[in-house]
Parts: sequence; C-alpha cells; structure tokens
Amino acid sequence: MTPYHVNVGKGQDEPVDLDVARVRASFPALDEGVAHFDGPGGSQVPTQVARAIADAMCAGLANRGSVTAAEKRADAIVVEARQAIADLVGCTAAGVVFGRSMTALTYDMARALAKEWGPRDEVVVTRLDHDANVRPWVQAAQGAGATVRWAAFDPATGELPVAAVAELISARTRLVAVTAASNLLGTRPDVAAIAKAAHHAGALVFVDGVHLTPHAPVDVAALGADFFACSPYKFFGPHLGALVAEPSLLETVHPDKLLPSSEEVPERFELGTLPYEMLAGTTAAVDFIADLNPTRGDRRSRVLAAMAAVERYEERLLDRLLDGLAGISGVTQHGDPRRRTPTILFSVSDYRPREVYELLATRGINAPAGSFYALEASRWLGQGDVGAVRAGIAPYTNEDDVDRLVAAVAQLG
Repeated sequence: MTPYHVNVGKGQDEPVDLDVARVRASFPALDEGVAHFDGPGGSQVPTQVARAIADAMCAGLANRGSVTAAEKRADAIVVEARQAIADLVGCTAAGVVFGRSMTALTYDMARALAKEWGPRDEVVVTRLDHDANVRPWVQAAQGAGATVRWAAFDPATGELPVAAVAELISARTRLVAVTAASNLLGTRPDVAAIAKAAHHAGALVFVDGVHLTPHAPVDVAALGADFFACSPYKFFGPHLGALVAEPSLLETVHPDKLLPSSEEVPERFELGTLPYEMLAGTTAAVDFIADLNPTRGDRRSRVLAAMAAVERYEERLLDRLLDGLAGISGVTQHGDPRRRTPTILFSVSDYRPREVYELLATRGINAPAGSFYALEASRWLGQGDVGAVRAGIAPYTNEDDVDRLVAAVAQLG
C-alpha cells in the first residue's frame, strides 16, 4: 500500500512527515507477517534498539566509576539514558530514576512517601487506573492507617470527569494518583485540571504515563505531575521502568536502602546495580523516536515533532478501526471517550474474549483479551476479571493491519 504521510507543522514552512513504510522497515518482527495490536502490553523493538543493547553487552562494562574504561562506559550509559528520558517527557535529567518496572518504582515511592502519613491523612485513587497506580497506594495507605478515597469514571463513556476526582480532594489529601491515559479504554483524563485541584489542597500528584508516552507528546510540567512514571518497553525500548520528578522533591523523600549505597538523588532510589545494557537500549529508543521524522533541532524538539506526527497518524487509523468495528453486528465497543489514545476494548457476542483472542491469532492478528491489570476499570465496566478484547494501534500499524482486523472480526460477528 502507499505510505501514509502526516503533515504536522512546527510552522507552515516546516512540515513534519511520518513515513510509515520507513518506520515499519525498522522492525524485524513485522517480517513474520503478524498484525500487532498488542502494543499496549509492550511494543515491538526496532533494530537500532536491539543493536544498542548488544553493543553495550559486548563492550567492556563494570560498575560505574571514573578509573577504568569499563567504569567510565557504564557511567556514560547511565548519564545518557537519564538525558534521553528527560528529552522524551520534558523533565530534568537529575530527576530521572530507573527501576525494574513502573510497578516496582511506584511501590518503592509509595512505601517511602507513606512513612510520613498517618490516620488523619487521605489518598485519592481512580477506578480508571492500571492496578500499578492503585494497589501500591491503597496498601501504603492501609499500612499508615490513612483513608483511601475512590474516584469513579463513567462506565458508559469511559470518561473520568475532573469533578469526580476534585470532589474527593480535601486539606487532608496527601496524594492523588491518576493515569494520563487508560491502558484499557484509552481515556485521557484532564490531568492538568486534576493536578491543579490537588495542588490547591497541598497534595502531591503521581501520574501513570505508561500508556500515554508512546502515543503523544509529553510535557510533565504542563501535566502538573509531581511524579511521572513510564515504561520504555511500551515505546520501542527494553523492559524496565522510569520515574521522574523534580530533584528538589526527590531530596525530601528517603527510601529504605543499603547503608553503603549512595544518598545522592536520583541514585538513592535505584536499588542495586542498574542494567546498563537496558539503559543503552532506552537511549536508542528515544533516539529512534526523535528520528521518526527528518527534522532539525535538538532531541527534545525532534521528539515533540515526531510524537505530534505519530498522534495524528494514529488518530486516523483509530477512526478507521472504530468505523469498521461499528459496522459489524454483534460487536460491542466499551467506552467512547472524547479524548483517547488509539486503543479499543470490544466484545463479540456469543464468544468469550479469550476465544476471540485465539481465533484472531490463527489469522495472524495479535489482539489479546483480559483486564490487562486494569482490574478496577474492568470490574467497573461490568467485565469482571475476564475483561474483553483490546486492540491498540502503534506507529508501525498500517491500514492493511486495520482492515485485516476488521475483516477477521466481521467473520466472527
């Protein structure tokens, strides 16, 4: 098919194009002929990232230091990866913390912050969130004797109104945990407005940015996030997590750590030796994003331009998929948020979600089924723990992929 180009201008004289054929050529996994709609659970990996990981592991490496070449190489990898994440989400490199996963980092931060909580304090969580931005806060609050307050979304539309969260915030609220985009429904709440209400009451805001970061330009400051977490393996990188915050805020938080480990920020939050090869892959993933379009400028500006192009391209494919599924008898789409990532949750009558997942797989289409750890959201929708089928669009998805999915679902319906 003809590559689809999206023009996104930094100015009318500087169009930015997303050449999808060029993007797809970087992903060896696509040579298998599978249409991947499983990106919300983890994207495919471009050759550049795999090569960076291999190059790091094949070079001399040691614990970070300043004496041997191996020590200096490890240190440089860490410094470069912090700057890469900073350029991706618009934060300070000194405020980037790496960990095993977003879940692990959130648990660590919840335990550390809860040291200062007590029975008179409150924490606000939402039923829209992935459990990684729910359970750590619920359990930390329970351990401190604090109260948990639950914000509900509209199950008919998938929307999380600002008022649903703001009305729960009081002078006793210590933290509000909210997703920047639902990994189940794609809903993008008005995080900036929620953060404004939280900050007015003196509360901190922890934003789960895992599902937003692969689909749109991110500006942590504009979101009003005190803490922002993301996962490189959702945006073409390796399996690890990153959490960002202002260094001055991190200075006020004291996690449990080994006695000889560094007290410096952000190292005090990184338990044990970092996976240097994974950090090299993370830098390569951000560089890959920055190079999605032939634009000039520093990496941050190129990332913003590229992700704006990605967002617009994915919106067009999302419309195509929504329209295609809407025309199939027996297909129910769950939620219809006004502002969303390119993510669809649907069911097919007379089929269990797992059956649809398995039948699509026999046709070379990966669209898994389940609650995808957004357990509260799935239950609130009435899908229970079983969930439904989820299809997520990525920058390497093309119109042929979408048409294959629609045709396959139509055969079932």
